[in-house]
Amino acid sequence: MSISYDLEPTRLIHEDGDGDRWTLNFGPQHPATHTTLRLVIELDGERVIGCTPDIGFLHSGFEKLGEHLNYNQYVVVTDRMNYVSPIVNNIAWHTACEKLFGIELTPRCKAIRTILAELGRIQDHLLCVGTAAMDLGALTAFFYGFNEREIIYDLLEEICGARFTVSYTRVGGLMQDAPPGWLDKVLKFVRNDVPRAMKDLEDLLVRNRIFIERTKGIGVVSYDDAINWSITGPIARASGVRRDLRKDEPYLCYADDWDGKGAPGVKFKVPIATGGDVFCRFLVRVEEIRQSCAIIEQLVPMVPEGPIDIVADAKQTLPDKREIYFSIEGLIHHFEKIMTNRGLEPPVGEAYGAIESPTGELGFHLASDGGNSAYRARCRPPGFINYQIFPHILCGHQISDLVSILGSLEVIAAELDR
Repeated sequence: MSISYDLEPTRLIHEDGDGDRWTLNFGPQHPATHTTLRLVIELDGERVIGCTPDIGFLHSGFEKLGEHLNYNQYVVVTDRMNYVSPIVNNIAWHTACEKLFGIELTPRCKAIRTILAELGRIQDHLLCVGTAAMDLGALTAFFYGFNEREIIYDLLEEICGARFTVSYTRVGGLMQDAPPGWLDKVLKFVRNDVPRAMKDLEDLLVRNRIFIERTKGIGVVSYDDAINWSITGPIARASGVRRDLRKDEPYLCYADDWDGKGAPGVKFKVPIATGGDVFCRFLVRVEEIRQSCAIIEQLVPMVPEGPIDIVADAKQTLPDKREIYFSIEGLIHHFEKIMTNRGLEPPVGEAYGAIESPTGELGFHLASDGGNSAYRARCRPPGFINYQIFPHILCGHQISDLVSILGSLEVIAAELDR
């Protein structure tokens, strides 16, 4: 029987006879899916000729919760979206909120948020390249990546008291300031620990014949496909798309004059590859880790003193913990914010705020009716958008290539939640 494929990769054309096709369920219990997703694949021998992705049954109703929780309470939900780098979700949510409220952050808040955003990028990419290699049999690479993630967990615990679901940002500021000595620990981490881990990873994988044969030329996303399918982040940049919101729509300390005194935005390079395959996506993420280290290293000495919360309208932010514990006014202020939701009332209107998350453009569109919670909260999760191209690039490959391609797309269950 001869088989050919048309422009739609999930459709099969039989030129003679009915043929012999197999249907295989891949996941959700498969160890290489990492999530609740399920793939229904059609096989012609070992070759994939069709794929129907199922995003799974997580269904936590994340967006609907945004209509019931106020703008500070909802941050705990964002932790559970991309749970590989939850601090980045916190920053994205409150970036949109502050755009809706018309709030300008203090310079110290911007600097700390930028450092945390880059720590989250390192945290995310280390897990992605580590687990992607582990799925191909390189278990040691997973340990190389995960060791450094533990240090990031320690740093997050020190600054906010939580390792995983951090819930650190607030409308107009942060939960609390960085403790003494924390910035020095961050600097030591990006100067010493991360470079050593990246050298170990590259020495193990970049010239490894098995890894190269399992990744080069596999799951190619062309430049045109990346544009047409709205792909963002490292996946798009591995296909030659020169787009990074930190450069194209700068925010926080990526923008010039972020401190109000003419300070230039942090300098960094955006790694671009043109192969568009699994190997290129790996290389782009590795280089982005190095660039994140460079951003943090130049920013730590520039972190200014001062408040972490906006001071123009203190009624929009939560009071300092010391004020809550030692003054009746602070306690009343805190009670009004938490129990009665007073103060967090933006103007009627809409706003869209987005940042460059480790997986791509992460944005929130908010519609406000003037109340203390959003009338409608809509999330643009990069994982969900990027996942749509998976059947398109999978068909024609072997079953074994499925694991390699899926790992390079970094699909996260909670970002698929719909």
